Amino acid sequence: MSNGETNWFDLGLPGRAILGKVPGSRAPRTPTAAPDPDRPSPLGCGVPLWCGPVDARTFLGMEPDGDDLHWHMRVRPQLTTPGNFLFGGCALGAALVALEAASGRPTIWATGQYLSYALTDSELQWEVTLAAAGRHVTQGRAVGRVAGREILTVNAALGKDDLEVGGVWVQPPDVPPPEDCPSRFLPEMFRDTIMDSIEVRSARGRSFEEMDGTPGSPDSALWARVPGHLSPSAAALAIVGDYVSGASSQPIGLHAMGRSLDNTLRMVQLKPTEWVLCDIRIHALVGGYAQGIAFLWSEDGDLLATASQSIAVRLWPEDAVLPR
Repeated sequence: MSNGETNWFDLGLPGRAILGKVPGSRAPRTPTAAPDPDRPSPLGCGVPLWCGPVDARTFLGMEPDGDDLHWHMRVRPQLTTPGNFLFGGCALGAALVALEAASGRPTIWATGQYLSYALTDSELQWEVTLAAAGRHVTQGRAVGRVAGREILTVNAALGKDDLEVGGVWVQPPDVPPPEDCPSRFLPEMFRDTIMDSIEVRSARGRSFEEMDGTPGSPDSALWARVPGHLSPSAAALAIVGDYVSGASSQPIGLHAMGRSLDNTLRMVQLKPTEWVLCDIRIHALVGGYAQGIAFLWSEDGDLLATASQSIAVRLWPEDAVLPR
């Protein structure tokens, strides 16, 4: 993250689309085949790869410093981009771990503004301020710093209320289940980064090789999970929501890189799910800046949250050596 966080997925990496069933129409399914238990853990924090659900606090390595208003984390390689700095979704997720612990309430909404880099192996210190606490909603913010330098600020509303009426008025896309989708192409330069910590399967969209300059659909979709998978939480969804910027190549059909200027998560509900479907729609790309949103769905078709971003987009130079 640096005046925006470069999303190295923004290379047009999704594989070919395979049409299939609507997730919401499927009966509960058996879990995907277990990963190889002998494979080294991508978590890098002593958590075995094939284990029960891992909470986001453990995955991110968040630890309190004496109270719930002060936290720290080490920026491990498994939480970073290939550019050797903290992945923006992990930063927002870490802030939500701290904010939920401090307030004792679940996330309703949160937005992060990225100001600078948190480099690999640096120590990121978090300070939480609960600015206002009402009967149902707490307004708070978390500021992340490295050696006293502000890296990002997250503002959030947290709380819970009950209302007898309600509903969800959007539908999941018509895509195949994760076990029927191809694994996403992962260049060697992405190994031992966040891209290697999260398993991604392409459900809709053009592949890296298909980016030939021909304009295409602004809509794409991917399935994502952490091997051993994260237990449902706003922090876990914040990580997946940062894939929005990686889809800005889709409508232009060109190899591009995106820098997230912000990252906003709006929670709907938490439901048990091994995989999260990230249903991405890029709304516009004008003057070098794109806007997009993702609907985050469970495997059973439940809307979990929405995630949106503004993205600074840059094209790869024509003579650049592209990842292979």
